[in-house]
Amino acid sequence: MNLGRFPRLHFAHLPTPLEPLTNLTNELGGPNLYIKRDDQTGLATGGNKTRKLEFLMADAVEQGADTIITQGATQSNHCRQTAAIATKLGMKCEVLLENRTGSQDPDFTQSGNVFLDHMFGAGIRHYRGGTDMDAAMAEVGEEVKSNGGTPYIIPGGGSNPIGALGYVNCAVELLNQAGEHGLRIDHVVHATGSAGTQAGLVTGLDGTSSGVPVLGIGVNAPKEAQEEKVYDLACRTANKLGTGIDIKRERVVANCDYVGDGYGVPTDGMVEAVTMLSRLEAILLDPVYTGKGMAGLIDLTRKGHFSKDENVVFIHTGGSAGLFGYRGAFADTFAEVA
Repeated sequence: MNLGRFPRLHFAHLPTPLEPLTNLTNELGGPNLYIKRDDQTGLATGGNKTRKLEFLMADAVEQGADTIITQGATQSNHCRQTAAIATKLGMKCEVLLENRTGSQDPDFTQSGNVFLDHMFGAGIRHYRGGTDMDAAMAEVGEEVKSNGGTPYIIPGGGSNPIGALGYVNCAVELLNQAGEHGLRIDHVVHATGSAGTQAGLVTGLDGTSSGVPVLGIGVNAPKEAQEEKVYDLACRTANKLGTGIDIKRERVVANCDYVGDGYGVPTDGMVEAVTMLSRLEAILLDPVYTGKGMAGLIDLTRKGHFSKDENVVFIHTGGSAGLFGYRGAFADTFAEVA
């Protein structure tokens, strides 16, 4: 897999650390848990979208774009990182935020990632939940063109074959780190939503014949829909690489039992997971993705899904800035400490 064939900018802090979660492992009684710190990619407090944006923004530059258009939920980590790299490259950025939860809490609508979007100078447009966001981006693109600009549209989460190349690269990076440390990886686990991270990981791990399975913990869609979305993108990513990688359908696995009442809606498991990681490992998760992803990993561990001697790597896709939009979800936890 020759990723050097594709345009790429280099602004992520790579490789990201691979660390043992010793205290959490001891708390749960095994398996051996590790964490890949993609919350430390360096751009605008970090996160997984930075890897994708290295390829996406290179494509935008090649196409002569001067305005980046993208969309996400109100507390979108993707939009925050996109706004940051756009301003660094001297481009305008139009961020379209969809309020999928319907919350009007000022912490949620104005703080966290939304505050950072403003800090990075993005134009911010708000939409009701259920809006056709692809159509909305297309409309903004036409508006930019009518004003003499050259738009480049990035899909939600940066999840298309170009963006997924960032996680093909992550898979190779992870395997190299494991080799350097003499670590046998038995499972990779992460939160899966817009599909680009999981599609890239599956493509990269299959393309290297590693045999390492990837388990995505869903944060939005039902299991069948999520798996089909990931599988479709993995196949398109493999085709883009042009190396003849044949992605088997059974290699795409999502567990969507931890979504709760919907995308971005807090769950008790998420609150427990975020609290455990902060107090056992001094690591901040986020309430939408990694919190629910870790909640799934913790619950599956308690249920004996993994063997005690297995090595499980959790991909921390970042997003801790979103915690400031969810203070109310942790009120009872704070009360216990007080």
